[in-house]
Amino acid sequence: MKTVVIHAARDLRVEEHEPEKPGPRQVEVAIEAGGICGSDLHYFNDGGFGTVRVREPMILGHEVAGTIRAVGEGSGLSVGERVAISPSRPCNACVYCLKGQQNHCLDMRFYGSAMPMPHIQGAFRQTLVAEGWQCHKVADGVSINEAAFAEPFAVTLHAVARAGSLLGKRVLVTGCGPIGALCVVSARAHGAREIVATDMVDEALAKAREVGADRTINVLDEPDALSAYSANKGYFDVHFEASGNQRALRSGIEVLKPRGVLVQVGIGGDVSIPQTMVVAKEIDIRGTFRFHEEFGLAVDLINKRAVDVKPLLTAVYGLGDAFKAFEIAGDRKRSMKVQLSF
Repeated sequence: MKTVVIHAARDLRVEEHEPEKPGPRQVEVAIEAGGICGSDLHYFNDGGFGTVRVREPMILGHEVAGTIRAVGEGSGLSVGERVAISPSRPCNACVYCLKGQQNHCLDMRFYGSAMPMPHIQGAFRQTLVAEGWQCHKVADGVSINEAAFAEPFAVTLHAVARAGSLLGKRVLVTGCGPIGALCVVSARAHGAREIVATDMVDEALAKAREVGADRTINVLDEPDALSAYSANKGYFDVHFEASGNQRALRSGIEVLKPRGVLVQVGIGGDVSIPQTMVVAKEIDIRGTFRFHEEFGLAVDLINKRAVDVKPLLTAVYGLGDAFKAFEIAGDRKRSMKVQLSF
């Protein structure tokens, strides 16, 4: 089978690997769609992020969906069924798993991760053997490309869960890449009253409007537009910060109401915060990391057409154009979400 392998920064290769066979309670899936994620782009452009570096060849990818072509005994699934595959494989035995916090598992096996050594190989491959419980059925009429959005959508559903109830709330989203745009989708699905989104790229803001933002602000063109919301100690109840940018973080705190909630979704390294303002306005700052049970919810919402992720799909490239696909995926003016076809 063909696989998409990163060796070092800008050293991306399509290589042949021996396929595996499913064991008991496992399935073999013919992967048909795989979304290129921000972490994949970090490996592609920089060889890693922070202290996490590629130290050996690693198959990339974790946003995948496909069709089952072989099943092991007791898998509970059938050949021919289409599935979205959760890349999150917790041990279900450590102290965090036993508390229901599987996203903090001490022995997580997350596809396409260079954190441990040896690295955990990813899912950008023509066939993948997965546990039956990782696989969630895709409804008839839902495209396999839509199904491959389940993973990034689950990330934002977990972020919403960290925020608490959004029913009737006014929401700010800063950063409108794929995760920020999906934060808009998730917030709308959970009853947000009003959603304002900011970014520096008009093309990204246009997509945020298309999936549900009431107003968008280009903070380069209108640097003072957001500050109008700071009157009377703030306007927004919840801020999803998806850019990892210190300025976006600070501007969000300025326009949050007293006792508002800031959910930090994006990762941008160490930043400073206006501590006095956080204290005076009693702001809650909450992190959000990956997901667990939200993956099944993501698939259900896509299956039931409760959300529409189709506007976020920019293009689909075959394996022969994998390098080009990664380059385009990293160009925010040209793309929102780029997928590979296997």
